[in-house]
Amino acid sequence: MISRRNILKGMTVLPFTGSLLAGSTLRSVAVQTTPFRDYFKELGVRTFINAAGTYTKMTGSLMRPEVLDAYQYATRDYVMLDELQDRVGERIAALLGCEAATVTSGAASAITLGTAGVLTGNDPEKAAKLPHLEGTGMKTEVIMQKAHYIDYAHAIENCGVNIIYVETLGELEKAINKNTAMYYFVNFLNYEGKIQWKEVLEVCKKHDIPTMIDCAADVPPVENLSKYTDMGFDMVCFSGGKGLRGPQSAGVLLGKKKYIEAARISAPPRGNTIGRGMKVNKEEILAMMVAIESYLTRDHEKDWKLWEGQVGLINDAIKSINGITTHVDVPLLANHVPTLNISWDLKKIKVSGDQVKEILRSGHPSIEVAGGGENSISITTWMFIPGEERIVASRVKDALQKASV
Repeated sequence: MISRRNILKGMTVLPFTGSLLAGSTLRSVAVQTTPFRDYFKELGVRTFINAAGTYTKMTGSLMRPEVLDAYQYATRDYVMLDELQDRVGERIAALLGCEAATVTSGAASAITLGTAGVLTGNDPEKAAKLPHLEGTGMKTEVIMQKAHYIDYAHAIENCGVNIIYVETLGELEKAINKNTAMYYFVNFLNYEGKIQWKEVLEVCKKHDIPTMIDCAADVPPVENLSKYTDMGFDMVCFSGGKGLRGPQSAGVLLGKKKYIEAARISAPPRGNTIGRGMKVNKEEILAMMVAIESYLTRDHEKDWKLWEGQVGLINDAIKSINGITTHVDVPLLANHVPTLNISWDLKKIKVSGDQVKEILRSGHPSIEVAGGGENSISITTWMFIPGEERIVASRVKDALQKASV
C-alpha cells in the first residue's frame, strides 16, 4: 500500500534516465512566444464552470501547471516512442509498487490493449490477426458479471472475443473452459454484483485465468493506485484525465509484467495491430508520468477539506429556500468526492431539474451540473478553480428562488 514516506523516498532515488534527463538543445531553448488569443471565443465554443465532474463529454479535467509544463517540455525535442514508454513505464511502476505500467490513450485503450495482450502474448504475428480469432488458436471468451455490464465493455469486444455473462459464483465456475481468456471486473459496480473482489480472484487464480479490473474513475483516494494490484488483479486500468488531472486522452495500464509487455505488442508505433489508432504522443506520455508524481505528493486531506468547504458554501446558500431538500454524500467507489444532491417539492418550486440545468448552462458564466430530470440536480466541486463555488452558489440560489411560489 502507498504511504507518503515511501512515495517521497521513491521519487528521490528514481533518476530520470536517457533523454528524460538530457540537457535542452538549442532548438528547445528557442521557444516562440505569441500574443494571447482567445481561441474558444474566436471559434464560438462555449466554456463553462464544471460543477458536474470528470465527464469525457465535458473534456474531463484541467491539467495542473506542473503537468502542463511537462507536456510543453516534451514538444521541444524528438525521442523514440518505445524508449520513452519503457522509461516512463518503469518509473510509474516503481512509484506505484507494481511490476509494470504503460501509458495508454485513455482507460478504454488500456482495456483493449490489455485484452489483446492476454490473447496474443508476445507474438506479433498473432497481434496482427486481431480481431479475427477463428483458426488462430487464440482463446475466444472473456467472462464478466451481468451486473457489471457497461458500454465500455465494447473495448474488450474490439479484440474479437465473445463476452460470457455470469451472475453467481457457481455460474462463474461453470463458465470457465479452454476458451476462457480473461475475467473483466468493473470496480465501481463491485457492490452491484453477487461476486465481489475476493471471490473472483480466488476462482480465477485457481483456474489460472488472468484478471483485469476497470478502475477508470477510481481516483481519489490515492491508495487505489496500488490497492488493486496489491489485491491480486493482473491488470488495472485507470483514466488519466479524471482525478489524476493528466491529459484527457491518456490513461495507464498497470499490473503483471508479462501482460503489460504483451499489451505493448499491439500498441503504437507498431502498425499492423488493433491498437494502431490508440497512439499516445510523447507529450501525453511524459505529462501522464508527471500527473501521477504530482498526485502522489499532494496534500489529499487539504484537497478534501477544500471540497467539503465549497460544497458546504453552496449548500448553505440554498438550503433555506422553501421546499428544498439537500444532502451530501460520497460514492463508495468511483468519483469518490463530496457530492451535493439537491431536490425540491414541485408544488413549491415550479421548475424541473432539466430546466434548472438549462438555466445554469445558458447564463453567464455558463455552469454545468449533473443529475437533472424531474426535480433534482447534483453538484461536485473538485474540478473548480477556487472561487467558482461562490458563483455557483449564487446562480443556483437565483434559479431556484425565481421558480419559488
